[in-house]
Amino acid sequence: MSDAASTGPDAAATGPVPTGIWEVDPKHSTVGFHVKHMGIAKVRGRFNRFAGRVEVTADSIVASGTVDATSVDSNEEKRDAHLRSPDFFDVENHPQLTFASTSIEPSADGVRIRGDLTMRGVTREVQLLAEIGGTGQGKIGGTRLALEVTGELNRHDWDMTFNTVLPGGNVLVSDRVWLTLSLEALEQ
Repeated sequence: MSDAASTGPDAAATGPVPTGIWEVDPKHSTVGFHVKHMGIAKVRGRFNRFAGRVEVTADSIVASGTVDATSVDSNEEKRDAHLRSPDFFDVENHPQLTFASTSIEPSADGVRIRGDLTMRGVTREVQLLAEIGGTGQGKIGGTRLALEVTGELNRHDWDMTFNTVLPGGNVLVSDRVWLTLSLEALEQ
């Protein structure tokens, strides 16, 4: 990725990120996840409060973010209360999730982001894939950057081991968690 923005109608969809500081706009962004429920269906959730930042210089790109774990929302209050419990996010003791990139590199399928994800007081490296949607001017000014970020993790790596074996052998909730972040950031 270079520090110069591409130009033209197709460049906004595929061009590099211009230098600067970009703050995630939570009103135009989503931090979501899904897991397999009973081994047969996807159950989706999201976090309603979060912040993120991308800092781009001529020499480097650094991404970071925080998520308020108490804001987890899976569209079912009883399940959300369980997700906030010590079985999962343990929000009483660990109210925030944090991410800090350690490397960001272009790849054939987008931009590979490696970084440290901390949940429940445990920090593990994760790898994410970002697709740059482009940049554009907002209606009332300001340049915006769009990113689609995906990743996969195993919740056991963060000591989230709760599960129930169901009749027939499937488990209540998968160990694998798929992440999907649709981010729009405003240049500062």
